[in-house]
Amino acid sequence: MMKTFATILFALAIPLTLFVGVWQTSQYGSLENEVKSMEKEQYEVIALNRRLISGITLLSTPERIEKVATEDLGMRKALPDEITRIELKKGKLGG
Repeated sequence: MMKTFATILFALAIPLTLFVGVWQTSQYGSLENEVKSMEKEQYEVIALNRRLISGITLLSTPERIEKVATEDLGMRKALPDEITRIELKKGKLGG
C-alpha cells in the first residue's frame, strides 16, 4: 500500500515539476518583455526630456525675449526718467 502511494506520488511529481518549469520559463519571458518595453519607454522619455530642455534653453535666451517683446508685443526699454524707484524701510507695525 505504502509503496503504491509513493509510486503514484512520484509519478505525479514528475509532470508537476515539468509544468512548474515551463510556467516559470513563461513568466520569465513575459517579465523580460515587460522590462524591455519599459527600458524602451525610458529611453524615449529621456530623449523627449532632452529635446524639451533644449527648447526651453533656446526660448529663454535674453536676445529672443527682447525680440519678442519689441517685435511681437510692441514693447521698448524704459527711459531713465520713466522709472520710479520705491524704497521700503523696516518699521514697527501699528505703532
